[in-house]
Amino acid sequence: MTELEELERLSADPALWNNPENARKLMQRLSALQEDIEYWTQLRQHVADAIELEGLGDDDLGPELEDEASHLGSELDQAEFRLMLSGPYDRGNAILALYAGAGGTDSQDWTKMLLRMFLRWAEKRNFKAKILASTEGDGAGIKSVTVGIAGAYAYGYLRSERGVHRLVRLSPFDAAHRRHTSFALAEVWPDLEKEAEITIDTKDLQIDTYRASSAGGQHMQKNDTAVRVTHMPTGLVVACQDERSQGQNRETALRILRARLMQRQEEEHRKQINDLKGEHVDARWGNQIRSYILHPYQMVKDHRTDHETGNVQAVLDGELDPFMEAYLRATLSAD
Repeated sequence: MTELEELERLSADPALWNNPENARKLMQRLSALQEDIEYWTQLRQHVADAIELEGLGDDDLGPELEDEASHLGSELDQAEFRLMLSGPYDRGNAILALYAGAGGTDSQDWTKMLLRMFLRWAEKRNFKAKILASTEGDGAGIKSVTVGIAGAYAYGYLRSERGVHRLVRLSPFDAAHRRHTSFALAEVWPDLEKEAEITIDTKDLQIDTYRASSAGGQHMQKNDTAVRVTHMPTGLVVACQDERSQGQNRETALRILRARLMQRQEEEHRKQINDLKGEHVDARWGNQIRSYILHPYQMVKDHRTDHETGNVQAVLDGELDPFMEAYLRATLSAD
């Protein structure tokens, strides 16, 4: 029995909805599998139609055959890219976190620019983005921000953005207007919601509440609605203040913690594999994945793929897909 047949059998069981959470996951998997099967079935039919058209040997069909071949080539490119997003969490939502690095106020401003870039990218894709927690910078920008991004394949795309992003520009915060280099770190996790793979023992948690405050330090709430969760075994700390109630902030913070623990688990697994291969993984802060140069020339270059463009403003306005796709294609080729 195929997975589709098994899922269809289970979905027809009246007892399925006795456990709504399991039922929801099963129906999501069934829907995704049906979508995949329909997509590949249609693609196979298009290929068969093109072969049949070519086999007719009619010279008058030359232009039509050329159009069909061009259309089919585009479809195959899309199919290849679809294969790159076949990871266990690629279809789902993502949690993006940005942290200012070396560079003082410039880096905090750069982190805010990156936030705008990713929000614009999400908007172009009709994804929903919500700021879950943020810490304002000293005078300008932001020190850190955590964003939930919901949309089909949000995590699959955004996982290409993990790493250090480097900006070179004439500093607007330098009275002498000298050139400065700023760094910001992007982290991305799958939004696991209530996935059962990660179990958190409440005895391992320290949960503190405090009053949420605005950028200027004014209290947004009279009650202690903001929540800070510390996972004692790992030392991971997650804070959330943007929801209206303490309970909502607690739930969001635990969801982010669950995602970070999953990422840690995946990183430990990759490290084990790399150790077996004898590879050295250097994860120092200064190892940028991409540079954004605004002076003395204009260029954005990804150092992992060598993909680059001179249209820096377009990238900062959210035109990230070419960089994401180049990274995913390179990753697929390496595998």
